[in-house]
Amino acid sequence: MDELQKGLSFCLSQAESVPILAAFQQQLQAWELAMPPVDPLVLDFGLGDFYRTGLIEYWIANEAEAGYCGKFLFLFDGQTCPMHHHNVKLETFYIVKGCFAVTYDGRSFDLRAGDVLRVETGHDHAFTGRGNALLLEVSKPSIIDDNYFQDRLIPIGGNYTPSPGDELRRAQ
Repeated sequence: MDELQKGLSFCLSQAESVPILAAFQQQLQAWELAMPPVDPLVLDFGLGDFYRTGLIEYWIANEAEAGYCGKFLFLFDGQTCPMHHHNVKLETFYIVKGCFAVTYDGRSFDLRAGDVLRVETGHDHAFTGRGNALLLEVSKPSIIDDNYFQDRLIPIGGNYTPSPGDELRRAQ
């Protein structure tokens, strides 16, 4: 299974995604932007609270042999991509629209449209939309198992280690 298919397997159901993607499309229209013609990943990181912890990803390219990836990441106001790092992937974020509250390598700061952040391999990072916000990620290829989340309840990536009771706590 390729990496995009792995990512799609962690997405919300189509029924859950419809109203989310409709709201996203409204924002894109307001910004006069369009996304590439690919299936989006509508992710809640397996935590069951999309508008708190989640995002929408549009993978433009994930060219493992050529060594690059490009994707758009969209967060609604107050939504967070949780703290994580990558052992292989180096990323550069370009803020297209809106503002992000970022925690990177122990520091907190805001990034606004036009700002760029290079995210070094092995460095913890998380970001939250301050208002609806869109960034472009240019990186090494995206490998699902190269995501290492601080929250071990997130069933994605290389350090997911479920323990008894995880499913019960996740459902609460």
